[in-house]
Amino acid sequence: MKEFDAALFDLDGTLLDSLGVWADIDRSFFAGRGLTMPEDYTACIRGLSFLQTAEYTVKRFGLPETPEQIASVWHDMCAREYVHRVMLKPGAAEYLRRLKEQGALLAVVTTLTPALYEPALKRNGVYALFDVFVTTDESGKNKESGEIYRLAARKLNVEPARCMVYEDIPEGLIGAKKAGMRAALVYDVHNASSLDEARALCDKYIKSYMEI
Repeated sequence: MKEFDAALFDLDGTLLDSLGVWADIDRSFFAGRGLTMPEDYTACIRGLSFLQTAEYTVKRFGLPETPEQIASVWHDMCAREYVHRVMLKPGAAEYLRRLKEQGALLAVVTTLTPALYEPALKRNGVYALFDVFVTTDESGKNKESGEIYRLAARKLNVEPARCMVYEDIPEGLIGAKKAGMRAALVYDVHNASSLDEARALCDKYIKSYMEI
């Protein structure tokens, strides 16, 4: 019997080696406004959509721009990286193809917009492997709520208990469990500070796709 019927993949830090891009963007964004990025900022926005993150940022720092304006600035800052440079993590493409060959359905569950994830996945040759794509903007809630995973399961017509979610942050793992799914943690060095918390939440730990 197969371990699961559907695999639901986060992108940033899970399939895409892209968290370094966001670290640079955050530092540049705050520096450009004469602000110092707080140490807890990254943890506070984990699992939020573009717009939710912008809303949080505007409110916390009293910025004069609207959330929509801030989200547009971030999008423009990172678009070139996703279109031309962001790569898959080593071994990720081979793992996706193996799952597909074994008959698993594949879904993307991400906070990214299609304008960012589509060119990155197409350039890396894996876009066509996925059966459905779901974003936090579409689900209307953050990752921790679990709604994005429930929506993906409904689109795939697969029972939640037959789904495996691949995530790199505790909030994603918590959401997967709330949705009644199994959860695999994928290691990323940029999330090392939350590794112990995340490992306590997951059913499976993947340090590198090259090892599986």
